[in-house]
Amino acid sequence: MTFSPNPMSNDPRIVFIVSDGTGITAENFSQSILAQFEATFKHIRVPFVDSVDKAHDAVAAINQAASKYGVQPIVFTTLITPELNAIVARANGLILDMFQTFVAPLEQALGLKSTHAMNRLHHNADTAAYKNRIEAINYSLAHDDGQSNKNLADADVILVGISRVGKTPTSLYLAMQYGMKAANYPLIPEDFERGQLPKDLAPYRHKIFGLMIDAERLSEIRNERRPGSNYAKLENCRYEINEATAMMKKESIPWVATTSKSIEEIATTVLQAIKSDKTILG
Repeated sequence: MTFSPNPMSNDPRIVFIVSDGTGITAENFSQSILAQFEATFKHIRVPFVDSVDKAHDAVAAINQAASKYGVQPIVFTTLITPELNAIVARANGLILDMFQTFVAPLEQALGLKSTHAMNRLHHNADTAAYKNRIEAINYSLAHDDGQSNKNLADADVILVGISRVGKTPTSLYLAMQYGMKAANYPLIPEDFERGQLPKDLAPYRHKIFGLMIDAERLSEIRNERRPGSNYAKLENCRYEINEATAMMKKESIPWVATTSKSIEEIATTVLQAIKSDKTILG
């Protein structure tokens, strides 16, 4: 039985991500695909579906959602075991088998059979790339918000900017996704009074990249953190932005405006700017 979407309904379309692993990668992929549509989606991740009972439980949940909302849920699956895949395929949903969509054509093009090994990525957890990524995460955490000036020579990039422009999430994203050791330093009023970068950063100017933001947006963000404070006032935000911009121009530091960019876009801009070769983790 197939349901047709109700154009008058304000309910979000239900999206299931069914995986025999964590399902995080599949969820990220599904979000990228569905972002192309002007619609609201509710993602439900169903991880570790590694038995017949769990597969039937997933089907029951999908069917229940179809009955409740009167429209088929969208179901992204990454199940390796054919038996489990066949069970979930019988659910009342739009089933999008990501392995069949991508792996099968690649097998044909490459003339090779895929391993179809469950959790294959985790078998490589002892690789150099994995260890580098863990080291990078630890490094970025230790060098967050100017906490430490030790080992800055080891940094792949040093992000600078005033408070609440996105330095911390960008640093951690670079570490987790690309294994980059990313330190970040705040620019504060004392730096503007001196008209110079923090002294610890001077020897590493070639590694520095700046983040900037629109004053109105910065004021909104800061008001969520410290409502009504001078820190969050629009006038103060404009002052700090103007001073930081002037300093970056003076020091020939490249920067990117983060106002309307995602963390992924900011990180990609940083990678391009510093011409890093750490674009893929092994």
